[in-house]
This record gives sequence, structure tokens and C-alpha cells, in this order.
Amino acid sequence: MKFNWFKKIVQDHPKFWETYLSYFDENKSKIKRYVVFDCETTGLNYKKDRILSIGAVGILNNRVEINDFIEVFIKQDIFNPETVAIHGILKEGPEKVVEVEALIRFLDFIKDATLVGHHVSFDIEMINQALNRMNLGTLKNEYMDTDIMYQKLKHFQQDQHTSLDELCDVYKIRKSDRHTASGDAYITALLFLKLKRKLEI
Repeated sequence: MKFNWFKKIVQDHPKFWETYLSYFDENKSKIKRYVVFDCETTGLNYKKDRILSIGAVGILNNRVEINDFIEVFIKQDIFNPETVAIHGILKEGPEKVVEVEALIRFLDFIKDATLVGHHVSFDIEMINQALNRMNLGTLKNEYMDTDIMYQKLKHFQQDQHTSLDELCDVYKIRKSDRHTASGDAYITALLFLKLKRKLEI
């Protein structure tokens, strides 16, 4: 029996992942939408730590769309009470879903939007690690970082970073619900719009 070395190997992907990938079809009409998001995590090691919650809000036509919003909390196999003081997420509390369900909701929400965050590469890597645990690919979205935007505006060196708290003080943005995923997403959305106007992009 002759073996065809060129036979295409087709890997079955879940429907939600195929739907997500379909949003990047070049033939689709593009409406410029930004999604500002933030992840609260068990720590800062993207290989070992896990996502506790994801908060995201949409921006259209330079306006934060309050009704275009998602917040999801993830069940944890291991609970570390020492981190509660930082993120405020208790073992019991808001309705929590398993990681897979959280990712399904997140991908359905962001679609092909440009993702925005403060030090966003960490949050993206946390999402990608979760996708990797599901044997899927990585996020396809373009992304923007409000810290890098501020660096460009002030002509800072690339290694000269500014915290979200510092930029809230600079631009007089009220730090409500700080260190919650939804609160940080909303604060970062306001910051993003201010920086976007100043950079004229």
C-alpha cells in the first residue's frame, strides 16, 4: 500500500474556535472596534499562574460603549487566600465558570477587534497559555499598549515604563474599582481615548 506523504492532516477544532478564526476573513467588511481588557491572575508567572477573571469593554467611534461589556470569573482548583488583598476575588462569591467556558465567552466578545490594555502583552500571554491548555492556537487580534502609547507621546525610552496608577494621576482619571478586571478595563479605556486623541491616531 502506497503512503501519501503529502496527505493533508486535518485537525478537528471546536466550533467556537473556528467561529473566532472566521472573523479574520479578509473579505469581511471591517468596522474599527477596540476592546480594552484586563485579566486578574493568581500571580505574574504566565506559565504557572492562572486567570481569575477577565473584564473587557468595547470602544466604537471614540466612545466607550458601556453596554458592550463582559466580565467573567473563573473557577480555581487551587485557592490562595494571600492574593485576595490584591484582586479581591474570594473563593466563594460571584458566579464562576470553568476556564474553557470563560475563553469561549471572551473570544465571542472580542471577535476581530483590536485589543487594548496596560502592559497588555502579559494579559495576552495569559490568554494564549489558557488556549494552549485547550490545544488551540493563539490570539490573532492586533493589540495596542497604553504604556507604549505614553512612551511615544513623551518620547521615553522603551524601558521607561509608567504604571496605570501613575497615568491615572497624570490624566486625572478616577481610579474606581482598581485591581478588578472590569474596573481596570474601564479605567484603561478612558486612558486609551485620551492618549489616542493626543497621538492623533
